[in-house]
Amino acid sequence: MTFDESVNNRLGQLELNIRRVPESDRNFHKGGRSFYFFDFDDNVVTLKTPIVLFKKKDVKSSQPDEVFVSSTLFARHSTHIGKNGLYRDYELRFEDTTGSFRYFRDQEISDLERAAGKKQGFLEDFSEVFNLPDHIWKGPSWSCFYHAVFNRRPISLITARGHHPKTMREGIEMLIKTGFLPHSPNYLSLYPVNHPATRLELGHDLEDPVPLLKRSAIRASVEKAIAVYGFNPHHRFGMSDDDPKNIELIVEEMVELKKDFPDFSFFVIDTHEGRFVKKEIHSDHIENFACRSIHQLSLF
Repeated sequence: MTFDESVNNRLGQLELNIRRVPESDRNFHKGGRSFYFFDFDDNVVTLKTPIVLFKKKDVKSSQPDEVFVSSTLFARHSTHIGKNGLYRDYELRFEDTTGSFRYFRDQEISDLERAAGKKQGFLEDFSEVFNLPDHIWKGPSWSCFYHAVFNRRPISLITARGHHPKTMREGIEMLIKTGFLPHSPNYLSLYPVNHPATRLELGHDLEDPVPLLKRSAIRASVEKAIAVYGFNPHHRFGMSDDDPKNIELIVEEMVELKKDFPDFSFFVIDTHEGRFVKKEIHSDHIENFACRSIHQLSLF
């Protein structure tokens, strides 16, 4: 099935949907806004973009020189790569164009290739998922993401990908063309933190780790929310992520933000391995709410 056929089929299905009524922000009557921050991969959408593991140079075996793993499998084994377990003989390499995450970066496309229809790999990956059942590619935070888009909440996408922000937006637009989203998100910010210009914008060099970059992106997004929407003590901020290492630093950053902005409400939603734990950050403690699905969480 082509992308255009996917569009037509999906739009035909949408005609059968019951009209959904928009909902105001939780504290709209007090002038507050609800800001939604999302990690992207395996949280909002699960794409087939592979991560490449390289056999260590000192390993003499018949194993392949490169092994391609999914982002889900990588998250499960990342702390053991090169040390023990299934991928003990492999390592990560960080060159943008030839390394482990090369498919999570934009590639150079010539004018001739572009005229022939070649697209960035991120967009090709998006095209493929529309032929799959929804439950295969919609991540655990999809419903929350749809809720935020539908109700025009200010949204920040904070992802470890290294694509140009324009490429990320083009991918999201494909969700609109296929009818999976009703309209464009109300973007507050878009931080693909491994994009070189984005790293510099956040005040980091090219060597800093992703969790630290995401932490800076969260603070920058909160500061931008104040700049764009004004300061209001009834603002609410929440972020969902599926990576335990990221969750830890997100919580740490929101604890610091709570100290700086004690009147704001801050939440973290942990979606690791399909669980749903909402953490509310208070001035003196963190309150956890565990649910079976994101539908049981009271959205912020």
